[in-house]
Amino acid sequence: MTETYKGACFCGAVEIEASGAPEAMGYCHCASCRSWSAGPVNAFTLFKEANVRVVRGAEHVGSYAKTERSDRRWCTKCGGHLMTLHPHWGLMDVYAATIPGLAFAPMIHVNYAETVLPMKDGLPKMKDFPAEMGGSGESVPE
Repeated sequence: MTETYKGACFCGAVEIEASGAPEAMGYCHCASCRSWSAGPVNAFTLFKEANVRVVRGAEHVGSYAKTERSDRRWCTKCGGHLMTLHPHWGLMDVYAATIPGLAFAPMIHVNYAETVLPMKDGLPKMKDFPAEMGGSGESVPE
């Protein structure tokens, strides 16, 4: 049986479901994610795009694509952030805080060369992205 995780925006007008296991979980340190999340780091859970759906309140979902690589989604009623589509990977980043029923188990830090919050947790720290995701594949020290 496939696990389904439920989540919602800040006000609850938009509800989402993510099914199956995430493809990856971790932290992004890039300037765009920091600015969007209004925090020093973004906790991500990447699901296959087809495994994430809005189950209520789709009419309240806004989107903004600063680049062709990230289409960010939020609730137009409360401004609560929901997820980011990464079409080039076929993955949807459902923010870890949006789906509280998922046990967040980070496995990697990406874009660590841009960090403003060094984290010493023993996880791999990638300069940008792993090579299989189109990055340099270079690690950087904690």
